[in-house]
Amino acid sequence: MTALLSAAVLALCVWLLAIITDRVFVVSLDAISARLALPASVAGASLMAMGSSAPELIIALTALFKEGGAHADLGIGTIVGSALFNILVITGVSAIVRPAVCRVQVVLRDGLTYVVSVGALLWAFGDGAITLLEAGVFVALYAGYLAILYFWPRDDEPAPIEVDDEATGHQPAPLQAMVVAVIELFTGKPAVNYVRAFVVALALIAGICWVLVDAALVFSAAVGIPPVVVALTILAAATSVPDLIASVVVARQGRGEMAVANAVGSNIFDVLVGLGVPWMVAIVALGETVVVGTDGLWWSTIGLMSTAVLLMVFQITNRVLSRAEGVVLVALYVGFVVWTWLGG
Repeated sequence: MTALLSAAVLALCVWLLAIITDRVFVVSLDAISARLALPASVAGASLMAMGSSAPELIIALTALFKEGGAHADLGIGTIVGSALFNILVITGVSAIVRPAVCRVQVVLRDGLTYVVSVGALLWAFGDGAITLLEAGVFVALYAGYLAILYFWPRDDEPAPIEVDDEATGHQPAPLQAMVVAVIELFTGKPAVNYVRAFVVALALIAGICWVLVDAALVFSAAVGIPPVVVALTILAAATSVPDLIASVVVARQGRGEMAVANAVGSNIFDVLVGLGVPWMVAIVALGETVVVGTDGLWWSTIGLMSTAVLLMVFQITNRVLSRAEGVVLVALYVGFVVWTWLGG
């Protein structure tokens, strides 16, 4: 009974997160980036990445402060698992929907940055403890990535295409529309009252993530599996579903490279900011290093590095991410989930 109840709470929290993130938080961030006149690539890698990755970031923060940091691995597992989902499922499904034509320079720019990010993660996991210096290196690497994006030549970037919800069929269900309408009583229209919408949505996401972490801990105890396994699979996949839906819509429009780039860019944000910032906050607040139990995370992080290299090879080969390669990526994720639940 406890397992069923906690699973129902998990599902409800994920559903609410998807609505708030997609329909309120990301919309407000899009308006803010337009107001600041940020270049598309910088906005996508900073504000929009923050929007799509906000649940993972706040789960990592929440887990660090639960019971004095005893559940830090739950947040790390969500980040690592989400990164695997993004690379294998989002890019794989996008390629299956429509093969993605890839430019080598973009593949190398984002792919190599991602490889460096995962390399930094392996380095930080080396001694099982995270210091302020290591956390600072993560944030500094992301700042460097933003600088690269800002100065990267944009002459060959495809023009943005306006996406019409009616044309794509991406209409909210009545119950989803009701939730958004209730939230807008406090925020106003997110695209207009974007600052208020940003603050309210962030507060709601933080509160829901706090409940989500509690439910995940209860569920893991009820079914007798480590919390990190729940984080690597259930929480990671659930928080990435909105990204998957958006990427499929983009892929159908023939913008497969954008779908793949979004997945890789989100992963760079997740690893460098989604872990670096919570670690810095926790170390400063608690006055001590953050201890991480790497037993359930080490091999998953090795998997991150392997899949990052594999995706780059697939993209560079004939400069196309084909349907067959997409099937291989999705199959690898299924294998990862089975391996994780069977105990690695």
